[in-house]
Amino acid sequence: MKHTEDFKREAVRIALSSGLLRTRIAADLGIGKSTLGKWRVDYRPTGPTSEPQGDLARENERLRLENRILREEREILKKATQFFASQKP
Repeated sequence: MKHTEDFKREAVRIALSSGLLRTRIAADLGIGKSTLGKWRVDYRPTGPTSEPQGDLARENERLRLENRILREEREILKKATQFFASQKP
């Protein structure tokens, strides 16, 4: 079965924006996972529309790192509070 260019572009858009697994998307569309993967390479949006996704991914990673550091600092402060509370006369 030959798919139209619009169908392929829409499949790629869904694959990039839905957050669903490629296997699930491919099955829902009635195509193979490898076909969807090839279309992603061929029809991936370029230019300003794909750049914000990269910015969001970098910001997300930065926030995850900051969150991990803050959690570790909180745990240290909890332990310090318990230690000093047990030192009261």
